[in-house]
Amino acid sequence: MDAGAVAAALEDARFDARQASRYEDLADEVRGPAELAEWERIAELLAAAVPGTVYDPDVDDVVQAELATDAAAAAAREAELREAARIAARADQLQELRGLGTLGQAEPAEGDEAVRDELTRRAGGYVQADVDSWLAHALAAHRGHYRDPAAREAAASLLTPPVLAHAALLGELVRLVPGAGADELAFAARLATTEPEAVGALAAFLTRPCPEGH
Repeated sequence: MDAGAVAAALEDARFDARQASRYEDLADEVRGPAELAEWERIAELLAAAVPGTVYDPDVDDVVQAELATDAAAAAAREAELREAARIAARADQLQELRGLGTLGQAEPAEGDEAVRDELTRRAGGYVQADVDSWLAHALAAHRGHYRDPAAREAAASLLTPPVLAHAALLGELVRLVPGAGADELAFAARLATTEPEAVGALAAFLTRPCPEGH
């Protein structure tokens, strides 16, 4: 666009703004003022440029920055939608395993902490004891993605205190009594659910080395 075309577009925007100001229902409309401000900015750019300069949005830093921001926002939104779909699909899979009674045999995967939250949401906010127990056992045994120390460290901020306390206590109990079965350790989940801080303290206490001679 040359200076004449920009000036005409600016005048049209100013006319529309004056018209809108006369109607109460258009007083709070934001699109018109934004367009007017943009045409004023473009007109100022051409006024400061060499005579005969043509406006090209492809070399306008402001326009290109806005396009980049819009593209980044769209990409981020698309990523969010993909992640939400992945979480929903994984939640469906775990629900199916629960129905088959084989959830405890499943290998936990990256992102299952968010899947736990989705299952809780589906249940109306009620804690899913079997899912929490599954995650605690997997965390204690370093199964699935919990084989990675970084994943276990991240779990500290992704899982609830009862789940973390349950996992910590399980880890120490299995260390003290190797080969203990899940049924024998079912009490750990009940304790962690009611007194997570106390169970966490108990797990830490059990890690203390025995005095020499004992």
